[in-house]
Amino acid sequence: MQYDQVHSFLIQKLEDSLPSYLTYHDAGHTRNVIEAAGHLAIAENITGEDLVLLKTAALFHDSGYMQIYKGHEEVSCNLARKCLPEYGYTPVQIETICRLIMATRWPAKPTDLLEKILCDADMYYIGTEHYTFYAEKLYLELKKNGSVKTKVEWLLQQVEFLSAHKFHTQTAVNEREAVKIKELHQLQMQLESAVSVSNKMKPGELIQDILLMMIGVVFAGYALKGFLVPNRFFDGGITGISLLVHELYGFNLAIVIFLLNLPFVVVSYFSVSHRFALWTFFSVILLGICLTLLPDVAITKDKLLISIFGGVFLGIGIGLIMRAGAALDGIEVLALYTLKRTSFTITEIILGINVLIFAVAALKFGVETALYSILTYFSATRCIDYVVEGIQAFTGVTIISAKSELIKYKLVNELGRGITIYKGQRGFLPGKFEISADCDIIFTVISRLELRKLKNLVYNEDPKAFVFANTIKEASGGIISRRHHH
Repeated sequence: MQYDQVHSFLIQKLEDSLPSYLTYHDAGHTRNVIEAAGHLAIAENITGEDLVLLKTAALFHDSGYMQIYKGHEEVSCNLARKCLPEYGYTPVQIETICRLIMATRWPAKPTDLLEKILCDADMYYIGTEHYTFYAEKLYLELKKNGSVKTKVEWLLQQVEFLSAHKFHTQTAVNEREAVKIKELHQLQMQLESAVSVSNKMKPGELIQDILLMMIGVVFAGYALKGFLVPNRFFDGGITGISLLVHELYGFNLAIVIFLLNLPFVVVSYFSVSHRFALWTFFSVILLGICLTLLPDVAITKDKLLISIFGGVFLGIGIGLIMRAGAALDGIEVLALYTLKRTSFTITEIILGINVLIFAVAALKFGVETALYSILTYFSATRCIDYVVEGIQAFTGVTIISAKSELIKYKLVNELGRGITIYKGQRGFLPGKFEISADCDIIFTVISRLELRKLKNLVYNEDPKAFVFANTIKEASGGIISRRHHH
């Protein structure tokens, strides 16, 4: 085996042929791996032919980067098979070298000592004072090929990598493990700091949230003072309880709403987030000021108009405040707090509270008033949904069809939607359980307005297609936000 000759040949070829964006996987990295492999081999009593095979594998292990980035190990083996016979390597020796090269694939699972040595040599910069230097070179390389985009993302990848990484030889463990653990702790602290900085609200976002909060408070205050309060109508939640207390005992509505919401602001501080609690506190104070300044002037005496538009304005107000990251009614916080201590769902808890509110309203102010108040609550709830989730209410659609190829083409080129494909099987019908076939399961996201158009498109191609849809609370990215004409 003419190792020195093949070393000179390949190192020169790596220096001439590796892409310039490979700031980490360059010829210098190959030299470092060969040196680390030799050091570990001596410490682990590897000599003779095994040592030469190990160093040759280290020499070739990243040569595939000259042609391809992902899956370079296979290409490295092909280059070794093509090149090494000229330098006196036998077919058996070459296959041993290829086995060692393939062992360096992440996550590494070496099976013998030579594989363990090469895997440790490939990562031997970990646990040294040079870690930051080589990590920065790798970051620049990954950023160039699009594998990582931000420093925060890179810190997260490093933490995940070092957490999963382990040295395989006892020599590497003794020499590198302790420092590696310190490096991991430092990266974790850097990541926490970077995430904290990235989560800070930008001035533009802060101004936007304050404006949404102020507009929402005005809408809610107008609904209460212009529709509900002058006509003794009620709503659900803490707002409904406040209206009941105001009507029954004559207490100032602004003060009642503030005092009843205050305990839930405190609870949200510990159970939700500090920011949410602070924003909710400001929202409640602003609503109190708004209710104090606005006069009690009934916009209309028509009970149907009062119940519908009172709910609409109240729902718009609460929805805008929710979009700002706060709440104007502590009932959701109460439901979350109670959920942890009972077997009831949030929906059941809120429903139970509202049933009590409307029951009291029926007893004190008549069934008709209670029924109109329920309509107010329904109108407010629907408006909150529209404001928070958007009028389009994106819908996820799953399609299973024997004509999936044609349907995929139609969805992308006629409906203009992106699709995701899951591999599955269709069949397994009653009486024909043993009959099945592979199929593509199509998933796409559309607006609610497009659902009928999509179904028509699918059923025109396959009347037996299985289509089901479900509402998506929030969707972003991709091409879902493009305008479509109907």
